[in-house]
Amino acid sequence: MLNYSMVFQGTAFTSSTPKEVKILKDNLFCINGEGLIERIVSPANPEYQAILDTYLHKENFHRLEEGQYILPGFVDLHVHAPQWAQAGTALDLPLYDWLNSYTFPIESKFADLNFAKNVYEEVVHTLLANGTTTALYFATVHKEASILLAEICAQKGQRGLVGKVVMDNPDQTPNYYRDVNTLTALTDTEEFIIAVKELGEKTKQGVYPVVTPRFIPSCTNEALKGLGELAVKYDTHIQSHCSESDWEHGYVQDRFQKNDAYALRDFGLLTEKSVMAHCNFLDDADADLFAQTGTAVAHCPVSNAYFANSVIPIAHLHSKKVEIGLGSDISGGFSPSLFDNARQAVISSRMLEDGVDKNLPSTKRGVPNSRITINEAFYLATAGGGESLSLPIGRIQEKYTWDIQIIDTKLPTAKLPLFEEKESLEDIFQKIMYLVRPENIQEVWVQGEKVHSRK
Repeated sequence: MLNYSMVFQGTAFTSSTPKEVKILKDNLFCINGEGLIERIVSPANPEYQAILDTYLHKENFHRLEEGQYILPGFVDLHVHAPQWAQAGTALDLPLYDWLNSYTFPIESKFADLNFAKNVYEEVVHTLLANGTTTALYFATVHKEASILLAEICAQKGQRGLVGKVVMDNPDQTPNYYRDVNTLTALTDTEEFIIAVKELGEKTKQGVYPVVTPRFIPSCTNEALKGLGELAVKYDTHIQSHCSESDWEHGYVQDRFQKNDAYALRDFGLLTEKSVMAHCNFLDDADADLFAQTGTAVAHCPVSNAYFANSVIPIAHLHSKKVEIGLGSDISGGFSPSLFDNARQAVISSRMLEDGVDKNLPSTKRGVPNSRITINEAFYLATAGGGESLSLPIGRIQEKYTWDIQIIDTKLPTAKLPLFEEKESLEDIFQKIMYLVRPENIQEVWVQGEKVHSRK
C-alpha cells in the first residue's frame, strides 16, 4: 500500500560524484513523514504510473511547472550570523584591522537580546530565501544570544549548527568583547551545548551545538584544551578558522612553532565532525592530517578574495581526499548566496591555474591543474557540505532529507536565456548555476517542510 507524506513530480539535478551531475528527468520523489526521500521513481519504472495515478489529484502531490527544476538545498559551512549587521562594509581593510574596527564592536552588541533577535531573524530568513537549507553558524561570546540563534533556526525551519564563540585570550581580544575568563568560557559553552541538544531533540530538521574557538589567536591554551574535551564529552561538531591569512598563519607558527592544523590536532579539535574555515595556507602535511582525521575545509571564495591573501588550491586538496564544502563567510564575504560563491570558486580556481602576472611567461604564471568546473562548485555547495557535516543532506537520493530549492527559469522578471525548444538539460543546469538570482528560487523545503515561498 502506498502511503507517502508527499510526492513531487519534476526534473532534479544532484551530484553523483564531485565532477558529475546526475539528471533525474520527470521523476517522482516520494517523501515520508520524517521528511526523508523514501523512493525516487523514474518514468521507466513499472510502478511509476500507478504511483502517479494514486497521488495525482491529492493535496500532497506537487507537480513542477514548465521551466521549474529541483536542486538540493545549499549547505553553507561558514556563516558569522552577527556580522549580517555589517555585511558589505569595510572590505578594504586588512583582516586584523577589520576585526578590531568593525567586527568586534558589532558582535559586542549581541549582549542585547532584542538587537540579537532582529539580526538573527533576518539572517536566517535571508539565507533560506537564497536556497541555504543548512548553515554552520558562528554566533558571539554571549551564551543567551547564541541559544536564541538556535531557537530562531528551529522556529524558521532551517537546519542550524550553532556555536557560542570562545574568545578568552586578553592579548588578542578587546577588553569590551571577550569571555570573562577561561572558566566562564568553558562553563558557558557546556551550558550552551546542553541547551541546544535539548532543543534539537524537539526540532524536526535538527539544530546542533558546535564547539567554536574563534581561532587560535583569540583563545588561551587552557580554553583550547577544554573545548577539545567538551567536544569529546558531548560528541559535538567543531568549527574554527585555520591558516586563513598571512597574519593568522604566522601568529600560530610564532606561538607554537607549528602550523594551525597540528596545533588544533594537539588540542583535540580535529575530528570527523570538524569543519575549518579558509585553510588557504595548508601545506601537504596539513592536508594529509585533515584527510586522516576527517576534518573538512569550508571554502569561502568571495571572502578569500578580500582577506585570505591567496587562492586556496581546491583541486589539489580534493586530490588528497580532503572533504570540502562551500561557505559564504558573511560578512567577510559580502553575499549570502552560495550561487555567488560557487561562481567565484570557479573564477578563483581559473585565476590560480592561469596566473595573474602578465610579466611572467605563461608557463610560470599559474599553478597547473588548479581549475574546477561549475559541476564541482555545485558539489561543494551541496553534497560536499553534507559530507563535511557527516549528515544525510546535500543530495537528492533515497534516505537523504528532502532539503530542496525549486528554481523557476521562466520568471518574467528574472528569465533565464532558454530559447532552444529542446535545449539540453546539461546546458540548462549550467545556466541555472551561473544566472539564477534569489527571485528565481520559488520555494525552499527543509526536511519535508516548506520554509520559504515567493508565491
